[in-house]
Amino acid sequence: MTTLFAASSANAAGVNYVALGDSYSSGVGAGSYLSDSGSCKRSTNAYPYLWKNAHAPSSFKFVACSGARTGDILNSQISALDASTTLVSISVGGNDAGFADTMQTCVLDGDQECIDAVNVAKNYATTTLPGQLDKVYSAIKAKAPNAHVVVLGYPHIYKVGGSCIFGIGDTKRAAINGAADTLDSVLAKRAANAGFAFGDVRSIFNEHEICGSLTTWLNSTTLPVDESYHPKASGHSGGYLPVFSAL
Repeated sequence: MTTLFAASSANAAGVNYVALGDSYSSGVGAGSYLSDSGSCKRSTNAYPYLWKNAHAPSSFKFVACSGARTGDILNSQISALDASTTLVSISVGGNDAGFADTMQTCVLDGDQECIDAVNVAKNYATTTLPGQLDKVYSAIKAKAPNAHVVVLGYPHIYKVGGSCIFGIGDTKRAAINGAADTLDSVLAKRAANAGFAFGDVRSIFNEHEICGSLTTWLNSTTLPVDESYHPKASGHSGGYLPVFSAL
C-alpha cells in the first residue's frame, strides 16, 4: 500500500480514486462549482478535486453531494465503486446527526435551546450513527475490496474565547464544538473497526476556526445559507487536503 501512495506527487498512475460523502467533501462553501453537479455543489476547490489535480490518478469519480446522509451514500454513491477502485475518501455523519438544524437552533435561539439541540445530536451520534456508519463502511469494503479508504472528520466551527465580538456567545460555541468532538470520536472508532484510516482535521484547523486568530477557513453565517459553517476554499487547500494527502 505504501509504495503505491509514495508515487510522485505529479503522477499517481494506477490509482483509481472515488470521492464519496457529504457537503464537506463536495466542497459546499468553497465556490467554483462544477456545472454538472447541480444541487450537489461539487467544487473544483474541494480537497478531492485538488488531490486529483496534484496527483493525476488513472481515474477519478467525484460523487460527494451536499446534504448526503449515510442512506444516500448507500443508495446513490456506492455504485461508483468497483473492484478496480484503489482509493476512497468519505465524510458522512453530520447530516444524519442533524448538524444543520442544530446550528440553526444555536444561532437563532437561546443558550439552553442550543445545548438541548446539541445533546440530541450527540445522543444520535453515539447511539444510532455507529450502526449506520458500519453499514456504509461494510458496503465500501464489499464493493471496493482493494481500496485504501480514508474517512475524514469535521473541524471545530468556532474558536472558544476567540476574537469575535458579534455572533453567538462562548457557551453556544463550546456546545457546538463539543458536538463535533462527539461526532469525530464516533467516526474515528468506526473507521478503525473497519480497518480504514481516519483524517482528524481539528488540529490543523486550530486558530483558523470562526473567531480564531488566523485567517478563517470556515464560512460564518452567509448567503446562500447552505454554505454557512462550511470550509472555504482555503479550508480545503490548507486543512483537508494536507490531512487527506498524509493518509
